Amino acid sequence: MAKTFVLVHGAWHGGWCYVRVAERLQAQGHSVYRPTLTGVGERSHLLNADVNLTTHITDIVNVFKYEQLNDVVLCGHSYGGFVISGVAERLAPAIRSIVFLDAFVPNDGESVEMTTSQAVRDLINAAKARGELGLAPRPAAAFNVNEKDQAWVDALCGPQPVACFTEKIALTGARERIAKKTYIRAPVYVNPGFDAALARAKVDPTWRTYEVACGHDVMVDMPERLTEILLEVA
Repeated sequence: MAKTFVLVHGAWHGGWCYVRVAERLQAQGHSVYRPTLTGVGERSHLLNADVNLTTHITDIVNVFKYEQLNDVVLCGHSYGGFVISGVAERLAPAIRSIVFLDAFVPNDGESVEMTTSQAVRDLINAAKARGELGLAPRPAAAFNVNEKDQAWVDALCGPQPVACFTEKIALTGARERIAKKTYIRAPVYVNPGFDAALARAKVDPTWRTYEVACGHDVMVDMPERLTEILLEVA
């Protein structure tokens, strides 16, 4: 039976990063949406000081609304874990399965700035001090992207709106009430916060967990395996 997938990218990326996964899912007859969040990718011309986490949550909520989506497999990569957690607050009944792809699983009142590594926190603080609207992308090599794809990823990543990292999320537990929840960890990319999220998911019987042997950009490094997992958890 055909399923509907909404694939949400992480910081600095755009919907482009999911092209290989989308092609594989569509070849099997599924509907796939890979929207780009405001201020990055092909929407980088919309970068301004007001673009924040709420903007990005609304971007995805409006995909559901205007494409009239229901029974959706919603996947968020990295920073996208914040975005899909916020979407769940507004649209949980429309979400069939929620997937955190090497992603943040935030608690109420947290921001990316509060939960990310000290290295990224330092970059955020420096950008704020300089009054910059966007935080320059980290190189693909820092995310352990495979060597042949690093130039492609670096060419398409762009500044991430700073306010996305500083706005705190408001959660009431809607995410937890979604029946199908999955955490996918790519341990080649060192991130203690993601390790902790995986550990929490492993001891919660309402979650499924997977580990994939690649860098952080799983959709780039292992699109075949990610496609398989998305179909399993759908």
